[in-house]
Formats: sequence, C-alpha cells, structure tokens
Amino acid sequence: MLKSCAVVIMAGIFLTTNAFAGATDEVKKTVDEVVRIVSDKNMKKHGLERRQALKKTIGAVFDYSEMAKRSLGKHWNQRSPAERRHFTALFASLLENSYAGKIESYNNEKIVYLKETLDGDYADVKSKVITPKRDEYSLDYRLIKENGKWMVYDVVIEGVSLVSNYRDQFNKIVTANGYNELVKKLQTKANEFKAS
Repeated sequence: MLKSCAVVIMAGIFLTTNAFAGATDEVKKTVDEVVRIVSDKNMKKHGLERRQALKKTIGAVFDYSEMAKRSLGKHWNQRSPAERRHFTALFASLLENSYAGKIESYNNEKIVYLKETLDGDYADVKSKVITPKRDEYSLDYRLIKENGKWMVYDVVIEGVSLVSNYRDQFNKIVTANGYNELVKKLQTKANEFKAS
C-alpha cells in the first residue's frame, strides 16, 4: 500500500476550496513545482536533469534530519554526531531516490485539502487523494516550523505513518544485527540507486 501510494505523496494537482495559510501553502508550493517538473516535455528527454530537479524540490520541504532522528527512534541517542550526520545522509538518499522514481510515474492524481491544524510550531495538513479511477484515500502531512519555514517530518497514508513504518523496520534490523548492519543495508541501497 505504501509503495503504490507513494507516487502521490509529492505529486498531484491541488484543488483548494478554502484559503489555507502557512503549512498548507508551503506544501502546495513545493508540489506545484514537482508537477511542473514531471509535466515538462523537455525535462522528460533529460532523465538525469529531471531526477536532480525532483530531488532538489523534494529536499526543500522534507526535513531529512528530523525524519531520520524519528525513524531511528531510541537508537538515535546512542549515535555520535558523525554517525547521525552519516545516517541522515543515507536516509535522505533513500527517500529522495525512492520518491523521485515514483513521482516520475505521475498520472494526474488529484489532492483535495480538507483541514489544517496548528499547534505551536507543529502543523497537521489533512488531505485526500483522488486517482483517475476515482479511488480515494487519506494523505496527511505532519510539519514542523524551523527558522520560520514549515518542513515535512512525516507523511501518513491511510493512517500509516511513513516514519513509524521505517522506525519499525530499522529497529528490527538494529536489534537483531546491530546498527552497523542497518548502515550497510542503507549504503547498499544508495549504491543501487547510483548504479541505476
């Protein structure tokens, strides 16, 4: 479910019936740029250039450091500053490459915003996705305000948190085989993306 829904996490046409401020606008601005990139006929001829543009755009709204910290969970505190930086870079590579690939298969999915909830420096943006076949499912963004800008730190698809999903996977690997095994798996994944 997560893999099949990932294409619309960052790609979709926004249909807004209400004027939202702040968090929703930040996500909308980024997604509009993603849609522009994947719809650009010139960019389609230049796969590497398009992939780099997508990564840059996604990176502008995803707080990889916060996502990496939450995904590693209790194991984060045991890591040195250098290990944290390295893990964050590997995690960012995993997300960028996973989502850039799926976004490239964009197929006119539409996202309708339903509600924005603010709680200090945190925001929840609730939306629903409508596929060309008229199927619908929920897609919610969790954001944190950093230096005056809203950044996504989690995405929830049909009630399943992306960060919680990774945290469960990572915890199993670290508990069974140690932190170094997790790093090795993420590095292997990053190398596969580079080779493809």
